[in-house]
Amino acid sequence: MPIAPTHEARQITLACDLSAYGWSQQKLFLPEDLTLALAAECGLLSAAGALKPAGIGRGAMQAVRSDIRGDRIAWLKAGQSAACDRYLLIMESLRVSLNRNLYLGLDEYESHFALYMPGAAYLKHLDRFRDDDSRTVSAVIYLNDNWLPGEGGALRLHPHGKCTEDIAPLGGRLLLFLSADMEHEVLPATRDRLSLAGWFRRKP
Repeated sequence: MPIAPTHEARQITLACDLSAYGWSQQKLFLPEDLTLALAAECGLLSAAGALKPAGIGRGAMQAVRSDIRGDRIAWLKAGQSAACDRYLLIMESLRVSLNRNLYLGLDEYESHFALYMPGAAYLKHLDRFRDDDSRTVSAVIYLNDNWLPGEGGALRLHPHGKCTEDIAPLGGRLLLFLSADMEHEVLPATRDRLSLAGWFRRKP
């Protein structure tokens, strides 16, 4: 029977892929019980009306454009739930590992729940703002149980000079990519699509 890689080995693999290819993904990055708890919390927030339409741009230029970006979001705060705190601790460990292996100087991590209802999408874009280079590594954690291939909802990466890569939103999967370089889009799905989107940031 093959031996499962250690937590540290998985983090090193993520860092090596990120350095070599500009992106990396791991299935079952989150434990199943935590994935289910976070999905349940996202569902409760949605039912309570706490998820708000996401905007594009920032500051005075921010606007809600559902034809460009169709998700509804709620930002995470430390202490809001046991599940969120557990998730943030895991991502803090990953931040430390990325700094140790890639010398990125990442100072903090921010994250929000994202719900795409059936048919919603997000057109091709970069995660880094033109006037703010603090976002360095983007992270997406999927919270979808028993996702089927025909249900759509892939995140499509557009690596420079290479073929596109479609990443299915399977529960527990982590996707990392370089915020300034990797154009990407969210394809529409036939059912609710739940995730946590986040960014490892450097100080401006």
